[in-house]
Amino acid sequence: MAWTETTRQHYVRKSSRYASDLTDREWGLIVPFMPEARRLGRPHTTSLREVVNAILYLASAGCQWRMLPKDFPPFTTVQGYFYEWRSMGLWTRINHVSF
Repeated sequence: MAWTETTRQHYVRKSSRYASDLTDREWGLIVPFMPEARRLGRPHTTSLREVVNAILYLASAGCQWRMLPKDFPPFTTVQGYFYEWRSMGLWTRINHVSF
């Protein structure tokens, strides 16, 4: 069965790539908690939103770090951010704020 213009609109996915991806509104609530880029060293080349999306994907899928899909940043990058943010208490601060 081929796609037609009539049937195509029934299958268009208007949401994000994965069900766990943040909406713009959700990202807007989280972004104020994201740490500033360090003044020394290399600048950020990875989107922090994509890192958070990858962490949420891992949490919802229950998969291993190495099973992270390739359209996310490398799993080692995501893992590094996750452990750093956990150590600095970022997740606790985000979870305990009232919106």
